[in-house]
Amino acid sequence: MSERLEGRWSHPWLLGWRDICRSGDMRTVITAAIPRVAVGDKYLLMLPGEQHVRLAGCLLANLASLVFDFCARQKVGGTNLKYFVMKQLPALVPARYVQPASWDGTRSLRDWVTHRVLELSYSANDLAGFAADCGYDGPPFRWNAERRAIIRAELDAAFFHLYGVDRSDTDYILDTFPVLRDKETRVHGEFRSKRLVLERYDALSEAMATATAYVSPLSPPPGDPRATHAT
Repeated sequence: MSERLEGRWSHPWLLGWRDICRSGDMRTVITAAIPRVAVGDKYLLMLPGEQHVRLAGCLLANLASLVFDFCARQKVGGTNLKYFVMKQLPALVPARYVQPASWDGTRSLRDWVTHRVLELSYSANDLAGFAADCGYDGPPFRWNAERRAIIRAELDAAFFHLYGVDRSDTDYILDTFPVLRDKETRVHGEFRSKRLVLERYDALSEAMATATAYVSPLSPPPGDPRATHAT
């Protein structure tokens, strides 16, 4: 594996997505950052250029967002998500992440997204290298299902805004995930993701309309060291 990556990738982690995408799955695009290990041909690699390594968390969040998944479903014609399809899908350009977050002018979009991605992705020491390349050198985060649900909703709501999707279309797009809806209804008695995403969408809209910084309902806030295994 090291020989195959020599001169192309020197970091202790990989980024990619699952090639298989079936109609019975909750999502079409299933992506993850993983430790640098050998993978088969069903985990397709997406390796950022060296100048964009610090944006890897933002790319991961973009690929994992519900709005990106909705776009992917308009292009996928079978049960595989190959490179030629992924290259056609609309992802944000790196330059967007250096700009301030529209709902928090005190922080770049990169910082706002990365803090949330780290709490979702960096839950074990084997991804310490990924966290370091994202600019974080602390311990991994505790796995807290309730916090994770809200952080995912914040990211999904943010990307709906970043893609310019209005609230009514966001509501519609969320209803096009029937497998996710049915599973959550069985487990939680409601389509929890839809409720949480729309709540966060509205909160981000309010922050932008009033020119005030968005405040997460989580305490401590996403990506805070108090949410790690060190405390």
